[in-house]
Amino acid sequence: MNTKTLSQMIKASYSSLSPGQKKAAEFFMEHADEAVLLTAFQVGRKVGISETTVIRLAYALGFSGYSQMQDLVRKDWLAGKQQAAGEEYPSSENADEENLFRRVIDQERKILRQLLDQVNDDEIWKAIDAVIQADRVYVGGFGSSFAAAYWFYYTLKQLRGNVFISGPNGFLPEDLCDLTERSAAVIFSFPRYRRETFKLASYAEKQGSRIIAITDRQLSPVGQMASVTLTTDEHMDSGHHSIASVVSLLEVLIAGIQERDHEKITKRQQKLEILYAEKELFLE
Repeated sequence: MNTKTLSQMIKASYSSLSPGQKKAAEFFMEHADEAVLLTAFQVGRKVGISETTVIRLAYALGFSGYSQMQDLVRKDWLAGKQQAAGEEYPSSENADEENLFRRVIDQERKILRQLLDQVNDDEIWKAIDAVIQADRVYVGGFGSSFAAAYWFYYTLKQLRGNVFISGPNGFLPEDLCDLTERSAAVIFSFPRYRRETFKLASYAEKQGSRIIAITDRQLSPVGQMASVTLTTDEHMDSGHHSIASVVSLLEVLIAGIQERDHEKITKRQQKLEILYAEKELFLE
């Protein structure tokens, strides 16, 4: 046998496995700590397939039998345990790189903890209600802010209709002319603040639309104009902006929208699934 891990072997052969073998393979990848102790019969019972199918998985991956495959499962599991035990004391020549990655992850953890502490529940629910009640929602984000704006736009469009988005470099007046006092403009703005953000907020304000700002601080240019301002790493002096904190905040908004508008969302998603199936958009 070669020096590949079982996970690498499964990934290389996954597309050629039978449906039952795929179930067993996924179990070995996701529950290695449990699989090290189980017989082929027990694995089969866990995932709802026969013992023979589990053994055939071993053959399909190039092993002489189930026992040889389980030996590799144990080897991989022990290697993972040893690596975890030695994480606090990196001794390789890559220690500096490992410390760099650790510093980045630690910084993100601090930012997310700060986000949890600073989130204002009342403001979150105001934003959620404004999005649900709006006749149309316009999402704006420019430059580096566009990535987060697009994620929110795409996700929100699965939940409701009449959702529109700017381009990364500007917006079309035709997209804004139908905004009303019943509309909502969700505007993303992070340093360096783009002029287009201020122009978009000014126009939405003139139309009487509710402005929801997703920004880094309450007193950012768009934050000052918004009726609801949701901030990410407001009190962190990190030297860079964390996309993780933005996505986490958006996940909270989406979860709240799903919670409060569940019935309408379910009906919309049922219609979408029929269309997706007709167009064969997805592999699974």
